[in-house]
Amino acid sequence: MISYAANWPHLTLVSVLDILLVAFVIYEFLALIRGTRAALILVGVSVVILAFYFSRLGQLVTLYWLISRLLPYAVFALIVIFAPEIRQALARLGRRLTLTHSTGAEADAYDDIVMAANLFSQNQTGALMVIEREIGLRTYVESGVALDAQLSYDLLATIFRPSAPLHDGAVIIRGDRVSAAACFLPLSMNPVLSTQLGTRHRAGIGITEETDAIAIIVSEETGSISLAVGGAIERDLTVDQLRDRMGTLLRRYVPPTPLPTPVIPSSLLEEESEISIRSDSRSNPGGGL
Repeated sequence: MISYAANWPHLTLVSVLDILLVAFVIYEFLALIRGTRAALILVGVSVVILAFYFSRLGQLVTLYWLISRLLPYAVFALIVIFAPEIRQALARLGRRLTLTHSTGAEADAYDDIVMAANLFSQNQTGALMVIEREIGLRTYVESGVALDAQLSYDLLATIFRPSAPLHDGAVIIRGDRVSAAACFLPLSMNPVLSTQLGTRHRAGIGITEETDAIAIIVSEETGSISLAVGGAIERDLTVDQLRDRMGTLLRRYVPPTPLPTPVIPSSLLEEESEISIRSDSRSNPGGGL
């Protein structure tokens, strides 16, 4: 037993650290591709590697020759296929190593987003608002119409008005300014997503898969409010829940501003007044004499 244990390599502090680092890299890689299409691609790559091993073990000369010739080019193919995941991993590493955070010099106008989401939810107006954080969204800003305007409730309500020319697309918000409107975003290809999610929701999830942005989506069919971050979506949020989540994600306090009351059309007010007059006349036929 002692002689058997003596054959084991001597563990040092450096070797233990090396093992822990390799385990951490593998864990982060698996956590990064979990639930994405990259996981299925990884399964296919594993099948090819197993085929290469068994072809060599079983002396399958033709199959071994074919895989050995294609294997060097597979490295470049994997870089192209896993490009979004590689960007996301490098961006996550950069966020962890970066010591600078957004300062409080920027005006906290994010409650206008909450108020606008409440308006869109009441009117069942489709909207997609993306808040930029540490990873820049310049590529997507250039795909839309540049605005560089002060963020406000009135501006968002005007942009997403159904008759407005810029309502179809995403609004990108940088700090307290609206950088661009009618922007095109990458659609999420995650096969696990519900079939009930439309293009607007998939675009909101897609931009959060590739960056650390926050996407707020309002459904045109149901008026429900959703929030997407990190490739995950939180659906059917109330206005208060949206305010709390934004305050947590943006690490700043979003004040509970009173929400605007919905505007009731004058025709409905006239109908309600007629109904109340009829009910009063029935309850008091003598006219109160």
